[in-house]
Amino acid sequence: MPPEPTGGPPAEAATRLLADGPSVINVGLESFATELAGQDRPVVHVDWVPPAGGDPRLARLLAKLLT
Repeated sequence: MPPEPTGGPPAEAATRLLADGPSVINVGLESFATELAGQDRPVVHVDWVPPAGGDPRLARLLAKLLT
C-alpha cells in the first residue's frame, strides 16, 4: 500500500490547483482556448499547425531543405 501524502510540495501544488483551477497553454485548436476563456480561466493560445500541414512526405522534403 502506498504511503499517505505528507503535505509536502506536490500535495500543496495539488491543493492550489484544485482551489484555483488550472492555467492553460493551448496549442493548436483555438476553439478550446475560446471555451476556457469564456469560463474565465487563464489561457494562452499558441497558433500552431504541423509542418507542411501534417503531410509526412512534404515534411520530409522540407526537412531536407533545412539540412
